[in-house]
Amino acid sequence: MADGDGLGEATAAAASPPAPAPGLSPPLGWRERLRAGLAGTGASLWFVAGLGLLYALRVPLRLCENLAAVTVFLNSLTPKFYVALTGTSSLISGLIFIFEWWYFHKHGTSFIEQVSVSHLRPLMGGTEGSISEPGSPSSSRESETSRQNLSECKVWRNPLNLFRGAEYRRYTWVTGKEPLTYYDMNLSAQDHQTFFTCDTDFLRPSDTVMQKAWRERNPPARIKAAYQALELNNDCATAYVLLAEEEATTIVDAERLFKQALKAGETIYRRSQQCQHQSPQHEAQLRRDTNVLVYIKRRLAMCARKLGRIREAVKIMRDLMKEFPPLTMLNIHENLLESLLELQAYADVQAVLAKYDDISLPKSAAICYTAALLKTRTVSDKFSPETASRRGLSTAEINAVEAIHRAVEFNPHVPKYLLEMKSLILPPEHILKRGDSEAIAYAFFHLQHWKRIEGALNLLQCTWEGTFHHVSVYPKKELPFFIHFTAGLCSSTAMIALLTHQFPEIMGVFAKAVLGFLCLQP
Repeated sequence: MADGDGLGEATAAAASPPAPAPGLSPPLGWRERLRAGLAGTGASLWFVAGLGLLYALRVPLRLCENLAAVTVFLNSLTPKFYVALTGTSSLISGLIFIFEWWYFHKHGTSFIEQVSVSHLRPLMGGTEGSISEPGSPSSSRESETSRQNLSECKVWRNPLNLFRGAEYRRYTWVTGKEPLTYYDMNLSAQDHQTFFTCDTDFLRPSDTVMQKAWRERNPPARIKAAYQALELNNDCATAYVLLAEEEATTIVDAERLFKQALKAGETIYRRSQQCQHQSPQHEAQLRRDTNVLVYIKRRLAMCARKLGRIREAVKIMRDLMKEFPPLTMLNIHENLLESLLELQAYADVQAVLAKYDDISLPKSAAICYTAALLKTRTVSDKFSPETASRRGLSTAEINAVEAIHRAVEFNPHVPKYLLEMKSLILPPEHILKRGDSEAIAYAFFHLQHWKRIEGALNLLQCTWEGTFHHVSVYPKKELPFFIHFTAGLCSSTAMIALLTHQFPEIMGVFAKAVLGFLCLQP
């Protein structure tokens, strides 16, 4: 994914116009000047000028006569009008609330908020920092800060994501519900297009078909397109990958298809290696074929792990990490850690942690909590809160407690799942670092490793209860503002409609008084 991002940035840089010379700034249009004026301290002056203009034009616009006409019109309204008005308002606000709630559950965001941010905010000059010079230090600091924020809040591919056909589909068969959200599947579609496609797909008809297949939202349409690609080219590796992920109903069937994909992928990879220096297009094709080959081997290792051939899975992962060391961003070491814990090879686990638990790499719950588990393992079988309170903590116990503190500080959601205070669900295909989704994905695969070590969960509970605080809960998913707003609007209009229906005369007098006050009439 890093290569794809780099290519996109290079393309954008090549397509952009040349930067202005130092000391000169490009002329701003009238829209930019208007936005700059409104965004500055002169906004209050514009407001005062507008009020002054309205006062000066009060006679030509006949404002007083119009206000008097509005007052006469309001006084002539009957209580039935207010009953109908409040009833209609209640119905409309209820429909808005139902639509907002449905849209939020399907897409994970508020429709009104999304429209406001995407369309209305640019018109109102909501792009902060747009008037600063590209080469200025302030803009450089802002861009650096934004990049840091994006790196910390990035949604990552779950290293231990399940197979759609062989595992996620079982949940659908039993419950009739989809285990993955639309947002999660949309991110997966973007990943597939990034990893499995390139600009040279038009040279091979099968790759052209697969490029369309990865963009399909309907699973039967994707599977059908994969078979069409195999008819054009029986050695289309990505077609086998799609069938193994989505059509295979068992892990055995998925492994069989991945082995066919491996045979085809290795052939294409060797062919791309021979032509990689001929042109930039051939280099892009080699990157794509490398991604496909690494993905296939990784999923074959996961198939072996799920079928009980753990040592074989460990060997595949180790060979993969030696053959492609730059691809640490794929977090293959997290798959390796889980398999080594299943083998109870704790010395090997410690060796992997010593290599990858480094400040230069992104932290994860798997890294932090596995390190805490190894420290806990040495003292948990003899640990007792009463004994520790009397004699104090030993050096090994202090190290274990500090490791748990570090893990909880990174992701405070994990202990609730490990201690089974919250129910586990199927892990998603993407996780948010330090979020609840990462906690679910970690506990789903690592809970058994904590249970295997006597007293580990007890020490985790004692340490977590003593250090947990509400400030550490991050990120906490909350309903958007407009969900609360529409709910309050619906409730208030429904209450007003009920009161107007029951007491039409009183509510009519109240409405006239309010409208008269708003019209600046006594």
